[in-house]
Amino acid sequence: MSLPSDSLSDEFLMLIVSSPSGAGKTTLCNRLRADFADLRFSVSHTTRRPRTGEVDGREYHFVDEPAFRQMAADQAFAEWAEVHGHYYGTSFGEIGRAREEGSGVIFDIDFQGARQIRARVPAAVSVFILPPSLTELERRLRGRGTEDEPTTLRRLANAKREIAHYGLFDYVVVNDDLDQAYLRLKSIAIGERCRRQRHAPRCEHLLAMTHQDDPPSGGETGK
Repeated sequence: MSLPSDSLSDEFLMLIVSSPSGAGKTTLCNRLRADFADLRFSVSHTTRRPRTGEVDGREYHFVDEPAFRQMAADQAFAEWAEVHGHYYGTSFGEIGRAREEGSGVIFDIDFQGARQIRARVPAAVSVFILPPSLTELERRLRGRGTEDEPTTLRRLANAKREIAHYGLFDYVVVNDDLDQAYLRLKSIAIGERCRRQRHAPRCEHLLAMTHQDDPPSGGETGK
């Protein structure tokens, strides 16, 4: 299965959102999805266990490692990587369903996945969510209470490595205030959808129409 066109003339928006764990990308993506009904959330496959409240098929497709490795061997993933000791991947099937059901898809993935998708689809739009400081990132991670101490320390150690790849992304949004960070992310999504290249086919179609093909203007009425 192929990915969408790599041209910005394609109106299908592929929005990549990435960040160190705990910086807020999932919360921001959920808010964006709630505001844009035609943006489908790409549900990744993962080998990690579900957290409290997570539902299979909603937050992730939870699979065991042999099943994941088989999918990778079958070339079923547009991107996949090992993150924090677990495997994560975006299937071609998810992207295909998003294209059928809406006009865009949001990827909540790490920088490795972002790099793979950008290599295949240069027109994909990428955003990196940056925590205001590493101290604040640690506070957020510990405040979640969802991981043990070794996992928390591993996530903190990986944060600098992930931030070092900010240059892969088109935009950086600092999540110092959740509401303000969301407004910035929302503005990016709106602005990208208004790019001239995305609407060029529509403009050319209108230019090719004859005057008689134009719909009624609603001007003068008969007397």
